[in-house]
Amino acid sequence: MDSHITTRIRTGVVDLGSNSVRLVVYEGLSRNPHVIFNEKAVLGLGRGLHTTGELNEAAAAQALTVLGRYHALARGMGAEPLEVMATAAVRDASNGAQFLEEMARVMPGARLNVLTGEEEARLSAEGLLLGVPMADGVLGDLGGGSLELVRLSQGRITDTASLPIGTIRLGERAEGDATRARAIAEAELKSVPWLGATPLKDLFLVGGTFRALARIHIVQTGYPLNIVHHYAIRREEARDLAGVIMNAPRKSLERMPAAPSKRLADLPFAAVVMRRLLRASGAARVVFSANGLREGWYAQRLPPRERDEDPLLAAAREIAQRNGRDMGLPPALLRWLEPLAEEGEADSALRAAACWISDSGSRDHPEYRAEQAFLRLLRLHGVGLDHHARAYLALVAALRYEADPLAPFLAPARLLLSAATTRRAEALGAALRLGYTLSGGVPSLLEATRLERRGQRLVLRLDQGAGVFAGESVLRRLDALAVALGLEASLEVE
Repeated sequence: MDSHITTRIRTGVVDLGSNSVRLVVYEGLSRNPHVIFNEKAVLGLGRGLHTTGELNEAAAAQALTVLGRYHALARGMGAEPLEVMATAAVRDASNGAQFLEEMARVMPGARLNVLTGEEEARLSAEGLLLGVPMADGVLGDLGGGSLELVRLSQGRITDTASLPIGTIRLGERAEGDATRARAIAEAELKSVPWLGATPLKDLFLVGGTFRALARIHIVQTGYPLNIVHHYAIRREEARDLAGVIMNAPRKSLERMPAAPSKRLADLPFAAVVMRRLLRASGAARVVFSANGLREGWYAQRLPPRERDEDPLLAAAREIAQRNGRDMGLPPALLRWLEPLAEEGEADSALRAAACWISDSGSRDHPEYRAEQAFLRLLRLHGVGLDHHARAYLALVAALRYEADPLAPFLAPARLLLSAATTRRAEALGAALRLGYTLSGGVPSLLEATRLERRGQRLVLRLDQGAGVFAGESVLRRLDALAVALGLEASLEVE
């Protein structure tokens, strides 16, 4: 059993919200959660709660049917424990306790939890921190019944708040009027004294309706990567998006690409909250996150060693464990590349990750290896992979397998990366290709060679006694690396 997936047990969590109910089943306990089942039903359990004080009767009946099915599925998969996290609707409804009794009947043995607003906020923050360990800014988790706010300072939770302005509840309080909704949201946000106390870089947005706004923006702008997690836009872009959604007639929303039909009524109120949050927080950037309450629940179950790992490097090591030929080679490659390093700390982490994923295409057909390695890394599920890291590592892997730098399939990476970053990726890909050519993937053979920068020369030193020779392929790839670095190639045999 490998060291980074500590067990193959399965666990399940049900997120029972005011708008939707979702079952997620995880396999194992690794730094990057492995989801084997994920299903959502949009029911509107909290619809009408503001006026009646009770759970929606029809939605409650549907929810019990769905929960019974989820219980059977989770038990069939061997998920233990199976926990239910009920949020604002059940928490605030006068008949919430009665509904819990009915839940216990259809989900025997499951652990039923009704979260307080603070508990919900903290779990959402723990989920975000699973992917962004040093998050700094404000987290806003928008459900149907409430908005949870968390102030984060370099990965620490410093303040929390829970406000009754989820999309369903805000719409009902405003009687469907967007202008009234703006006033209500603004007044509620003003009740949070720490919000906007200091200038912020990032506003992290969590929740299904916020993610729907992100998908709409991705489609409208032709963004090259259809992944919401870590999708980041400037303050001005977020404000403009909110303005379009807030003012769009229902018919326009129905025709809008990527607008989910079951959330159309809630989209304008999510846009209201996003725009008012931008104003109140002063954030310069919006970052959408697919991680929230469920991932926070998962994070609390991780052993401390796994939880403290860097999520990017943990994901890269798991790729090496699945696809690599020798776990000793990536550290050897990283040491071998040190003389070429000129980057800062962030690029240092990416270089280390690139060494770990450098053999990720070893099991692919040679004719498609470069493209498959690129697509696998660009689209990989991983909580700690932002879009820059995805594009960079995917491009490095493709070039390590000698992809044509102008190949059309590389276009998404080139659109996501700056020209300078692309050049660094090209150089790193060429260096890794040379390293594998020299060593055949054997660490001891690689360690019999050294790279050095000497002014405008790139020198490869070989210990011929170790059996490492400079054949045609080595010389060709040394020249390619030198060109990528803007240097002259030189070979020394000792």
